[in-house]
Amino acid sequence: MEDIWLYTSLTVVFLLFAFKVLLHRRRNHGNLPPSPPAFPVLGHLHLVKLPFHRALRTLSEKYGPIFSLRLGSRPVVVVSSPCAVEECFTKNDIVLANRPHFLSGKHLGYNHTTVDALPYGEDWRNLRRLCSIQILSSNRLNMFLGIRSDEVKLLLRRLSQDSRDKFAKVELKSLFSKLTFNTITRTIAGKRYHGEEVGMEEVKQFQEIIGEIFELGGTSNPMDYLPILEWVDYGGYKKKLMKLGRQTEAMLQCLIDERRNSKNRGLEDKSTTIDHLLSLQKSEPEYYTDEIIKGLILVLILGGSESTAVTIEWAMALLLNHPDALNKAREEIDIHVGQGRLMEESDLSKLGYLQNVISKTHRLYPAAPLLLPHMTSSHCQVGGFDIPKGTMLLINAWAIHRDPKAWDNPTSFKPERF
Repeated sequence: MEDIWLYTSLTVVFLLFAFKVLLHRRRNHGNLPPSPPAFPVLGHLHLVKLPFHRALRTLSEKYGPIFSLRLGSRPVVVVSSPCAVEECFTKNDIVLANRPHFLSGKHLGYNHTTVDALPYGEDWRNLRRLCSIQILSSNRLNMFLGIRSDEVKLLLRRLSQDSRDKFAKVELKSLFSKLTFNTITRTIAGKRYHGEEVGMEEVKQFQEIIGEIFELGGTSNPMDYLPILEWVDYGGYKKKLMKLGRQTEAMLQCLIDERRNSKNRGLEDKSTTIDHLLSLQKSEPEYYTDEIIKGLILVLILGGSESTAVTIEWAMALLLNHPDALNKAREEIDIHVGQGRLMEESDLSKLGYLQNVISKTHRLYPAAPLLLPHMTSSHCQVGGFDIPKGTMLLINAWAIHRDPKAWDNPTSFKPERF
C-alpha cells in the first residue's frame, strides 16, 4: 500500500514539474505557433502517423499553416504555407541553415560532418563550394554522359529481351533503382553493383550495407526524441548503428584505396569522382582528407539513387494512368527526335511538354515530402510567431504543392498548365 502511495506521489510531482517547465517555456518564448494538446514527456509523439506528411497536413487544416509540436524533447515547427517558406529562407536563411542532429548522423555521417548535416560556417561553405564546382558542375556532369546513356541502353535491352516472345509483366521500381544506383556508383567509383553479370561477394556485401543504411538511417527512431532511451539502447538500435557505421567506413575506404592503388599503378585512366577528389587531395591533403571524400561519396549515393528512381517511377505511373498526356509526350518526341534513334539528353531543351511532365511529377509526388529538416541557431520570427533557438523546422512541401489556394484542382495531372 505504501508503495502505491509512493509511486502515485512521484507521478503527481513529475506531472506538476513537467507542466511548470512547459508553462515557463511558453511564457519565456512569447507568441509561439498554435499547438495541439500534448502529453507530458511524450509531447505529440502520439500524433506521428504514417505517412507523416499527410498527418501534418491534417493538423495544419485545424491549427493553421504554421503550428508547433513537441516530439518528445524536441520542439518542432511545421510550415505549410508558400509565404512562410519564403520568409524562412530569405529573412531567416542563415538562422535556419543548420540541421538537427540525429543518432544516425553521428554513427553514419562522420559525427554530423557530411555536407547535408554540417553546421553553418566556413567548413559548410567550403564543402558546398566543393560540391558545386568539383562534383556537380555542368562540366563534371557532362563527363559522365556516356555512363548515363550506357545504363539506360542496358535497361532497354533487358526490357526488350524479356518481352521478345510475348508481353511480360515488369516490376519497374526495382529496375529503376538498379538503373540509378549503377549510374551513380559507376560515376563515383567506376563499378556496377546490380545486373546479371554482377555476382561478386564484394558486390553482395555492398548492396547489403546500403540497404541497411536506408533501413536504419532513413527512418527516425524514438532515441532521437526521447534521449533517455539511448541510455538503455532501446531495441538495440544504437548498437546496430555503430556496427553499420564501422562496416560503411570500411566499405568506403576500400573504394578509395582501390582507386588510389589503380592510379598509382597506372592500370586505369578513368576519371571517376573518386579519382578527381584524389587528384585534389595531392595538392591540398589537409583539406581533401579521406574522411571528407568518404562523406561525399555516402551523400551522393544515398541522396541521388533512390530519390531519382522514385521520381521516374511516379512519372511512369502518371503517364500510364493518363493516356492523353502519354500520347502528347510521345508525339513531341516523334516530332523533335524521330523514331530512328534513342532520345539523348541534348534533346531535352526541345521537349517542353516532357519537361512539364517531370515538373508536374515533382509537384504531386516529391521524393522528399518534408524536405530535409532545418534547425534554428537562434531565436527568429516566422509569420508573426516566435521560433525559439534549437527548434526543428519541417517544410511540408507535399502539402504546399497541393494547396488549393495556389493551384486549381491541385491533385489533377495537367502538364500543359506549366
